[in-house]
Amino acid sequence: MPHVVVLTSGGTISSRRDGDSVVAVDDASTLLSGIGAVDGVTVEAHDVVRTGSYRMTPTDMRAVAEAVAHHLDRADVDGVVVTHGTDTLEETAILLDLTHGDDRPVVLTGAQRAADVADTDGPRNLRDAIAVAASSAARGTGVVVSFDGSVFAARGVRKSHTVDLSAFSNPHGTVASVRDGEVHVHNVPLRPAAQAPVTPAFDTVRVDLVAVHPGADDVLLRASVGAGARGIVLVGTGLGNAPAGIADTVADIVADGVVIALSTRVAAGPVLPVYGHGGGFDLVAAGAVPASLPPSQTRIALALMLSAGAAPADVVAALGRRAP
Repeated sequence: MPHVVVLTSGGTISSRRDGDSVVAVDDASTLLSGIGAVDGVTVEAHDVVRTGSYRMTPTDMRAVAEAVAHHLDRADVDGVVVTHGTDTLEETAILLDLTHGDDRPVVLTGAQRAADVADTDGPRNLRDAIAVAASSAARGTGVVVSFDGSVFAARGVRKSHTVDLSAFSNPHGTVASVRDGEVHVHNVPLRPAAQAPVTPAFDTVRVDLVAVHPGADDVLLRASVGAGARGIVLVGTGLGNAPAGIADTVADIVADGVVIALSTRVAAGPVLPVYGHGGGFDLVAAGAVPASLPPSQTRIALALMLSAGAAPADVVAALGRRAP
């Protein structure tokens, strides 16, 4: 019989009303008691952190990654589920996926409706996630997000709606679906080799997001460097473009040893160096690295690599890989 470990970190799935607001209060045992027995699977649960994911820190994310690795060291574990707030689930998902070299699935899930709402979606999502983690068909899929019956690869996944139950999407489609507890896998993602485990240096390495817009200047880029950023994700428009003058600043910053990854605010499609006059062609020529992940996930990938002491050439190679 498959054995699944559930690791909890808070979020809406564990939240209840407290006065006029909603806060994360339920522990792992409470979450499990809300779903009852799962046919054909044995389950154990452990608390890691308990917070709204908008409050998640790099230290919290590292704690989740270390807990996942710890339980995957056990031969009796067939898969791991992580319950997580939806706000920053995509960041923790990519951190786990970047460092996951095991064949067994790691499944993140959560809820859009709090635990004390009559029609909460948390129990169903948790049961589905456990089914995926226990499924032999899900082996080799890496880290995935199971939500509202759909299963997405961690790479490229985004929270795409603030309130709908189908809260997540991935431009590369789904990996699997879950219907009535049955897992149907139809797409196994191609994944690069796992990076080294996350270290405490991840907690403090500064990587900032700087978005451009019509009329933007270089003030925020230079302020980021002044604040100690070792990496910056430049969120461009379209294929990865920026207003005039930004490319010159990028060249200055890169020359000083700061890595600049070029992403886009567009939900789907690659970053490509096509346009001149300060556009993506000039940004890449100035030293920006086109990234294959959404801005939120690019920031995590860059922070992980920099915290591990990766050389700039290695960062360029890793960030430029296309997501599956």
